[in-house]
Amino acid sequence: MIRFLICILLILPFENQAQGVDVLLKEAQQQESQLKENEAFSKYAQVVRLQPTNLQALCKCSELCTYIGGREKDKSKKADYFNAGKTYATAALKVNPNSSEANVVMAMAIGRLTLIASTRDKIASVNDIKLYADKAIKLDPSNFKAYHVLGKWNYEISNLNFLERTLAKLFYGDVPKASLQDAITYYERARAINPSYILNYLELAKAYYRNDQKKKAVDLLTMMMPLPNHVYDDTRIKTEGNRLLKEWK
Repeated sequence: MIRFLICILLILPFENQAQGVDVLLKEAQQQESQLKENEAFSKYAQVVRLQPTNLQALCKCSELCTYIGGREKDKSKKADYFNAGKTYATAALKVNPNSSEANVVMAMAIGRLTLIASTRDKIASVNDIKLYADKAIKLDPSNFKAYHVLGKWNYEISNLNFLERTLAKLFYGDVPKASLQDAITYYERARAINPSYILNYLELAKAYYRNDQKKKAVDLLTMMMPLPNHVYDDTRIKTEGNRLLKEWK
């Protein structure tokens, strides 16, 4: 009887911890649904502190860092969030290198870091972004975020300026193969999988417009406007879309 009681006392803290994690995850998801990303990040970060190998929380922390950091005006704070996003993604990949979500948040984190990187560092990161996004799709062909990342990757690489192309050839031998048409193809694949992903409409519209298909670009932005917001940045994205509609019409 005494041994039984001792076993129960030893188990209870772990059960309470697990219950605490479950509550925090539900609260974080609720905060996300209410577009309160800073609050959701705080909850997921608490989960990571309690369970450092919680893959869901690690991936969410990484993803939210890329979103929140993107809104920061201060460059140092922006860098802090983007670097934290990469750190969380690295931890997620250590937990499960064959997680599609862990791979895509790493691709997203590296992509965000290129926004504040030097031209040389930006070029150096190019292959890594594609590597992780490709693996995410291989592990889960329905990962719409990975297709979106590859769409953005092709769009940006095909739009490199002369200096960036020169540096790529100087330090890495050549510019990776990418095209505007491939960007459109990947964006369309992301839209087919998740037709409510608002950012994808904006980026796809820009790709079509650059490809001299203005009507398609305008139609996409028009379709985007009435969609419900799913993340905090969707309001900003719609504002930019509305501006482009007025400019393109």
